[in-house]
Amino acid sequence: MVTVMNPLAEELNSVLDTGPAGPLLSALGRRLFFPRGIIAQAAEARKTARVNATLGMAFHEGKPLMLSGLARQFPGLKPEEVVIYAPTAGVEGFRTAWKKSLLKKNPSLKEGDFTLPVAAPGITAGISYIADLFLDEGQVMLAGDPSWDNYSLIFAERRGALVKGIPLFQRRGLNIGAFEKALKAEAASGTVRIILNFPHNPSGYTPTRAEADALTSLIGETAAAGSRVLVLCDDAYFGLFYEEETITESLFSRFAALHEQVLAVKIDGPTKEDYVWGLRTAFISFGSKSLNGETAAALEKKLMGAIRSSVSCANTPAQFLTVKILEDPAAAGEKEAFFTLLRDRYRAVKRFIGEHSCPPSLEPLPFNSGYFMSFRCKEGPSGRLDAEKLRQELLKKGIGTIALGSEYLRVTFAAVEEKDIPEIYQAIYDTAAELA
Repeated sequence: MVTVMNPLAEELNSVLDTGPAGPLLSALGRRLFFPRGIIAQAAEARKTARVNATLGMAFHEGKPLMLSGLARQFPGLKPEEVVIYAPTAGVEGFRTAWKKSLLKKNPSLKEGDFTLPVAAPGITAGISYIADLFLDEGQVMLAGDPSWDNYSLIFAERRGALVKGIPLFQRRGLNIGAFEKALKAEAASGTVRIILNFPHNPSGYTPTRAEADALTSLIGETAAAGSRVLVLCDDAYFGLFYEEETITESLFSRFAALHEQVLAVKIDGPTKEDYVWGLRTAFISFGSKSLNGETAAALEKKLMGAIRSSVSCANTPAQFLTVKILEDPAAAGEKEAFFTLLRDRYRAVKRFIGEHSCPPSLEPLPFNSGYFMSFRCKEGPSGRLDAEKLRQELLKKGIGTIALGSEYLRVTFAAVEEKDIPEIYQAIYDTAAELA
């Protein structure tokens, strides 16, 4: 059966087909649009109507109805900052405040290089929306190996795509040769889709400046050779950089205006940066050298269609609370104190690993940033060490860790008091030695 595409979708597609975004869209992405329905009509009414009888909310004397028990929990917010629906793309002040913060944190990023960020209910949701827009069944998404296990669930299980792992490390740094090989192999199809996550989960690694230069060159060369490139920057742990040699700006700053055939997407938010995990707020920003006002608006409407057709909008009070955090003069000092706390734990782990002989069945992966570090489980004197078996044995000793398959064990030092780190890591070493 032939499905007739909505004229609004066709209109957006015609705009996006002039750059890299259109040919990269999935079948679902091409069908999506933002309807001129309830949300759009309500927005018009808010601007001009004397009496607004649009959205499904209840008002009295110009204020939304709000239970007093709820109002008492939000003494710093007005009723319209708590209970009303947020716009599909997010509260305007929330979006502009975040764009301002991105420009401050990434000095080489220019305002015209990227779109006004669109709000999403968490970074996971943001990645999932981009997968909906740009990934079809059978297509390939490149990702580092190891990688966050949710990538497989989002890209492979939800979208039916193939996640191809790029061996992330060679010796004590990034395996640039493996990235080059993977990009060249995918470029043969004319299209490359890749997700980069730094600081990396689960390894806790961020590229050095030289490695970032190499990755940028590879992406640029791939596009210059004729391929369209979709590069996703999962910046969930942005800002937690503990060593001088690491980059301190997002790779998105390099990709946003790199080449006309590169579409860069930044998925980030205050979740880890501002220590508000449960608020579930995030942002999606697009960047491309071919970006202009028309294509930016079309991309936003496509994304709004994905949001409107799933959760409708992100959480309203979370957005206003985050704005207050961003504007709070005390926040910078508190965040610096939190950063120091995490950096000291990182250094305690580094110190332990440097001063103690690691069992032959364990190999610490390179780490220099973020929340985590990971061990690769290898062959020991008594056989190959299994990460899940190691996790279970550690649990019996009262220590919780994460096994990623049978090969990797992730340890979240950010969640551990510094004084407990030697005991925990000694237990990991001893248990690994006992098992293999």
